[in-house]
Amino acid sequence: MSYAVVKGTSYVLVHTPDMIMHSGTTQTTEKQSNPNSEYLKKVPNHIRSYEEVVMYPPNQVYIGKLKPEDLRDYEMPWYDKKVEGADRYGKFGEIMPQQEFIGLMKIVDAFDLVKLEKSFSNSTKEKLSKHPLIKENLLAGLKEGEELAEIEKAVKEQHAEAIYHEDKIVGCVKRAHEFDPNLNAHIMMENIVVKASGVLSFLHLLDKNKIEAASIEYVIECSEEACGDMNQRGGGNFAKAIAEMAGAVNATGSDTRAFCAAPTHALIEAAALVKAGVYENVVVVAGGATAKLGMNGKDHVKKEMPILEDVLGGFAILVSKNDGENPVIRTDLLGRHTVGTGSSPQAVITALITAPLDKGGLKITDIDKYSVEMQNPDITKPAGAGDVPEANYKMIAALGVKRGEMQRQDVATFGEKHGMPGWAPTQGHIPSGVPYIGHAREAFQTKEIKKAMIVGKGSLFLARMTNQFDGVSIVLEENTGQGTEAAGISEEDVKTMIAEAMRNFATHLLGE
Repeated sequence: MSYAVVKGTSYVLVHTPDMIMHSGTTQTTEKQSNPNSEYLKKVPNHIRSYEEVVMYPPNQVYIGKLKPEDLRDYEMPWYDKKVEGADRYGKFGEIMPQQEFIGLMKIVDAFDLVKLEKSFSNSTKEKLSKHPLIKENLLAGLKEGEELAEIEKAVKEQHAEAIYHEDKIVGCVKRAHEFDPNLNAHIMMENIVVKASGVLSFLHLLDKNKIEAASIEYVIECSEEACGDMNQRGGGNFAKAIAEMAGAVNATGSDTRAFCAAPTHALIEAAALVKAGVYENVVVVAGGATAKLGMNGKDHVKKEMPILEDVLGGFAILVSKNDGENPVIRTDLLGRHTVGTGSSPQAVITALITAPLDKGGLKITDIDKYSVEMQNPDITKPAGAGDVPEANYKMIAALGVKRGEMQRQDVATFGEKHGMPGWAPTQGHIPSGVPYIGHAREAFQTKEIKKAMIVGKGSLFLARMTNQFDGVSIVLEENTGQGTEAAGISEEDVKTMIAEAMRNFATHLLGE
């Protein structure tokens, strides 16, 4: 069978300023442990406007309005810089404002758990009616709202989770079960947010790449939340729920979880399914995580910065059978952090970078672009985590020197030549490798690159089940138009050629 290809991508951000205070774990934990803290008092003065979020350079890169390399034209820090001509919509997706997203939460709500106040619901419906992807069939889900008194009662007396907009209660998410902690209002809020942002990503994937929803056969959802009930806490299925809302009537699907590395695991799974001939079109999709909002907020506020973790992230990738045009996914060149790998930086880089390259007889410098943990350094440096992509590139380059594939003086420029500045929001699963796939697909099509490596890393120890680290990687390669591994010869052609050769051989023997 032929290698699978990346046939389309989409990327979305959702500005959620009120969810920072009411859903982000840094803030909600602070409310419980220190409700009168100075930090909580300062947060409102460090929230960006929607316009500021749209004009922020890394966000314009995420939705495809800028290239990753364009960030080098902006002096760091970036949070006080603005992109001239910035737009809500990019070639990959959009940056959706909070009010419209709250309306989308109601639209995707299958069990009438989301309640919105009447006037807010009406004004939101008017705004969403102008959205190019929210068609009438979806808009119909935004029904007439509730009285504010009923919503406030649900929050105060019925354990509902309040939904805020401009610091006012405009709705709530009700619990889905009286006793089940996995269906309480807080978790239902998280899960509906994942679903809504996943649906938005899926819709953009279909629209931006001119894909028929009915052509999708399988969906893999790979965010960080897990939906289920008390009898099966992570039973799922976000994938099928998202596919349903996007109109993918011929799709089934399942959820893949591996903390930050899940998207790269899912990409490999999708490519394997397509390569094996099980499905022709598989979508990898992920919604955003409310828990990560304002995660490093204390450090940002301490340094008199805006809280930069004010957006949810989402993406979708279409993996399809080889069309002779789009970049192929080399499932024979996989990097794996195995149980026996170890956790030292050298062991990790060897397992994820050089081991798969050795399988293909490649050098470190043969990969044009490495997409590692593309964390935005504007966010991570003030928190003491440094420039994560830069640190990864230095480790890869150092190993290249050790292997005799590079000169020591080339280490300093390796990141500029074979890497990119980070631009992804700290949504856990969002930065790890996959943000570059959309840009990579374009770079392959314009012949700027021939090979790229997507690297996903994860922290399994966060679940308190193991101290193991996690990571996988895969190589994307220019499509030569041949369509198969075997020099452009299809399986049927190979069979025909073998049969013809056998006939010729038999004729030759009989002739003698």
